[in-house]
Amino acid sequence: MRKKTATVPKAMPVASPDTFRRLALALPGAVESSHMGAADFRINDKIFATLAYAARGLGTLKITPEQQAEFLADAPEHFTPAPGGWGRMGMTLVRLDAPENVLAGGLSTAFHNVLSKQDAKKNPVAKPLTAIRKRSL
Repeated sequence: MRKKTATVPKAMPVASPDTFRRLALALPGAVESSHMGAADFRINDKIFATLAYAARGLGTLKITPEQQAEFLADAPEHFTPAPGGWGRMGMTLVRLDAPENVLAGGLSTAFHNVLSKQDAKKNPVAKPLTAIRKRSL
């Protein structure tokens, strides 16, 4: 009788800094630049992601604290808050060996956050008048 051997699950494709870079630059209008010696990714000169921790196998995403909480709840094995105050403001580290769809989702979220903030500045909503001055005649 032959011994049964355990089957090895198929390996998931892993991402590298090159994959993170490729996915970031695939977003419309995204460009690569540099901030404090690390590669960063921008839309209209505003950073949405960096490779500041690439040597540690991590990318950085600029997302909101609420989005960060959702990402951490959904995939704690791939995401962690950035250290210190940056993390409390939503900056989030993502493992570069996360599945490509996880990286793409995180990058897209960060990209659209920055883009929508820029759009809001370009097209401000009219503020209602709270008081009207009456002129005396």
